[in-house]
Amino acid sequence: QVQLVESGGGLVQPGGSLRLSCAASGSIASFNVMGWYRQAPGKQRELVATIPRSGITNYANSVKGRFTISRDNAKNTVYLQMNSLQPEDTAVYYCNAHMVRTMGGDYVYWGQGTQVTVSS
Repeated sequence: QVQLVESGGGLVQPGGSLRLSCAASGSIASFNVMGWYRQAPGKQRELVATIPRSGITNYANSVKGRFTISRDNAKNTVYLQMNSLQPEDTAVYYCNAHMVRTMGGDYVYWGQGTQVTVSS
């Protein structure tokens, strides 16, 4: 089974930074797209950032310029560097992996989530 394990969440003050990590049980090269989502209480889960095999990154407008998604294929790990954090960034952050099988079928995997709280 594919496993995605997030780490790096915690409590930070406004303006602070955190670096989230997502370690995959297998090669991240097996996935067409990897990314980060977040869900705040009472809100829909929303896309934060994605990085496909092409390496062309995509960001939600709310985090553009503050967050950076990256990957280390050798370590099978995807990162999310979060700078200038604001209270509005408070949410559970989930790692996501999307695989399209050659013979058909789409598979989506999720990590367990890691809590990010931005507060004074």
